[in-house]
Amino acid sequence: MNSPATDGSGSTTPLSSRLSTQVKRIQPSAGWRALDLGQLVAYHELLFFLMWRDIMIRYRQTAVGVAWVLLQPLLTMAVFSVFFGRLGQMPSNGLPYPLFVLTGLLPWQLFAFALNHASNSLVLEQRLITKVYFPRLIVPVASVLAGVVDFCVTFVLVLLAILWFGIRPSLAILTVPLLVFILLCAALAVGLWLATLNVQYRDVRYAIPFLTQFWMFLTPVAYPANLVPPAYRAWYGLNPMTGVVEGFRWALLGAEPPDWRMMAVSAGVVAVLLTSSLIYFRRMEQTFADVI
Repeated sequence: MNSPATDGSGSTTPLSSRLSTQVKRIQPSAGWRALDLGQLVAYHELLFFLMWRDIMIRYRQTAVGVAWVLLQPLLTMAVFSVFFGRLGQMPSNGLPYPLFVLTGLLPWQLFAFALNHASNSLVLEQRLITKVYFPRLIVPVASVLAGVVDFCVTFVLVLLAILWFGIRPSLAILTVPLLVFILLCAALAVGLWLATLNVQYRDVRYAIPFLTQFWMFLTPVAYPANLVPPAYRAWYGLNPMTGVVEGFRWALLGAEPPDWRMMAVSAGVVAVLLTSSLIYFRRMEQTFADVI
């Protein structure tokens, strides 16, 4: 039986009623309020912590440490140069084929890293998600942004290689931040879709490596986009990484400008994917703690 209590007016109030007025419910916001970027700002310390933890753990107890950031693109470039450049005689628009491939691998490896880590981020953080509420969007966003550090290191390597081959970048290099932004939005968009599906269907984690490998061959990393007939290039632009990779070659190597119609299609696809993924992520967010 609840013990009565006397308030200032002399009347009695049940203890359960007094306690119920002190309970504060914390739950996700409804509708588009959940997509308010102000929440990411409010939890910026958690965002930076997850990013820093991912960077520190990635190369812990490795023999060469952060040198893997440079070895991965260099070894991949060597393999592609032998099999596609020398044996396959793949055209490179008059550019040295190793440099042609390296500038394609620069954005692709950031995209592949961000996509893979964002897709598995919710499952890997299940202990945190089930214990405390915070904007769940922080988890995949932190996974995507953690790859920017590796990108910056590789970017310096690519610049040195460009100078080694005697190429001087033009003012078009100033568009690189915009291209990186589009790249990260594309990775986050697809990563949100896959991360949400991965919570309910763990088969997704096994499909991600195949998807990434298949996607790479659909992207002009080892070959120029102008191999695709002009009539089909707008369709080819449905792959958002097509415009990004071609844009990087134009910005860094002074290659011929990309097909702007194809670039517009790629940017439009990124906008649609990101919007739809945020809506779907928000719709399923309230079930994560129960299902994961």
